[in-house]
Order: sequence, then C-alpha cells, then structure tokens
Amino acid sequence: MMVQTLNKILTLEEFLQLPETKPASEYINGQIIEKPMPQGKHSRIQAELIITLNTVAKSQKIAYAFPELRCTFGERSIVPDVVVLRWDKIPCDEDGDIANICLTYPDWTIEILSPNQNPIKVMGNIFYCLDNGSDLGWLIDPETKSVLVFYPQQQPLLLETSEDILPVPEFLPELKLTVGDVFNWLKL
Repeated sequence: MMVQTLNKILTLEEFLQLPETKPASEYINGQIIEKPMPQGKHSRIQAELIITLNTVAKSQKIAYAFPELRCTFGERSIVPDVVVLRWDKIPCDEDGDIANICLTYPDWTIEILSPNQNPIKVMGNIFYCLDNGSDLGWLIDPETKSVLVFYPQQQPLLLETSEDILPVPEFLPELKLTVGDVFNWLKL
C-alpha cells in the first residue's frame, strides 16, 4: 500500500477533483492512500460475494452490492472492496438512474485483505464506517481463511472454522453464508 504525502495537504474537495486512479486511491486524514491491485483470491471472493449478495437482495429491492464504489462521507473518501447499500439509499440522479457519486456511508462494508496490505489501516476504514452509521463490517482474509466481523460499539468477532455462520445485517435475514462457503469459492 502506497501512501502519498504531498507538500501541500489536499482538502477532501481538492482530492475529489483529481482524476481517478487504478487501483483506486482513498482520502484518509488528509493523505492520499493507494489501494493495492487486487489479485486472484481477492478478485474471486469479491466477484462471488457480489453475485451471492445481489441474488438475495436485488430481486426484492432490499439492497444492492457494489464492487469498489467510492463512498465520500465525513472527512474521508474511501473505496471498500464491497459496498452494500439499502435500496432506498442508492443514490440516483434527476432521471432516476444510478448516480455516479455516492455521498454516504455503506450500510455494510466488506474488505478483502490483499497480500502485503496493512490490516490495521483496512480496519481503520471499517471502524470509520461503523462510527458514521454502517450496520456491519467484514474483513475477509484469504490467507488465514478467516473473517473478522465488526459491529458498531462492539468487540470484533473472529470466525475461522468452515461451519461458522457469518452474521449479516438485519435488513438481509434471508442471506445465509458460512466461512466455508466464502473460502470454497477459491476452488476451481
């Protein structure tokens, strides 16, 4: 993860005027932090998770899972690996189409740890989301095949056995996933 320190600290508004980068950059505490490029395990879990979430949530117009949607709220502009927004919070433009800019926190934020990524910095974004209104956060670690679950104002929960049932937000009670389900997606 590269941290770019500029001679002049940018404001959030100035950061948002910069062109998008690949991989995405985030604005955290006045710093521009480049996210690592996703690799195979990360990409596979991200893709399967989005399909699974949207299969349950989209058809009933409960919520929608977005890959790497920039969310700007408070004093940060972050790009979680998976952003889940309740249906009524999905930003729309004046034509009723999905808007390009998301100025709210995710209802559920999901991060997938990449090799050499700093887990403390990633958890910092999850905590920030929870402090600003998110219902739930997951940190998925493909290397240890574990999931850290975060709730507002609670101790994180570590789930690491295949049978462990993953907690989901109250607005998605029909979604049933275990730790084993998530990591079985890595098999071809």
